Amino acid sequence: MKTTPHILLISNSTLHGRGYLDHAEDEIRNLLGPSSRVLFFPYALFDRDGYAAKARERFAAMGYELSSAHDAGDPQAAIAQADAIFIGGGNTFRLLKALQDFDLLEPIRRRVLEGPPYIGSSAGSNVAGPTIKTTKDMPIVQPCSFDSLGLVPFQISPHFQDPDPNSKHMGETQEERILQFHEENKTPVLGMREGAWVRVERGSVMLRGTNGARIFRRGEAPVEAATGEEISSLVGAPQ
Repeated sequence: MKTTPHILLISNSTLHGRGYLDHAEDEIRNLLGPSSRVLFFPYALFDRDGYAAKARERFAAMGYELSSAHDAGDPQAAIAQADAIFIGGGNTFRLLKALQDFDLLEPIRRRVLEGPPYIGSSAGSNVAGPTIKTTKDMPIVQPCSFDSLGLVPFQISPHFQDPDPNSKHMGETQEERILQFHEENKTPVLGMREGAWVRVERGSVMLRGTNGARIFRRGEAPVEAATGEEISSLVGAPQ
């Protein structure tokens, strides 16, 4: 029987002036509910042991048991047994390459579609989309393709920054780069500002957190989305 995925995509792990995941704690608790075993993927950072320890401590403070996929003897078996999946931020190219190298993309996708919650933050949100083509990260490694989990039908562009009309910087803005993406691609792009996240379930895509988001669709003017808006009509939702 087909189940409904439960997905939380967070723009950033740490909001200025607050601790790791503090700003999203209530949403994480609400998503996870009684789930106890969270499987963490630390592949976006070089120090996987340190990253896993940080995540383990933070989730323990919320009352959840967290283990890391990089410590598992059989990561695919660990995915099949996980009550929830959390993929943290860092470098999106390094993250995707590791998920490809360890053949974890399909097992994660399959498990999330079975119902256990998925939490992505920054790079972990990037890989939830069809591809990572809208990441801001430098390609420090080369994955075999840009295709990622495809849990949602829209691209994520975390840490979205609006153009500053007073800036003297002459380089491309994030908005210009997304518009260039749409010169070659059709997929909608959700530009989430710092402090924003989306909750995806039961055909709904709800924008929450703070600071809102900007939505880009090919051939159309960008649309501003405010916290509390349901945006599936603009970006699509998992079927």
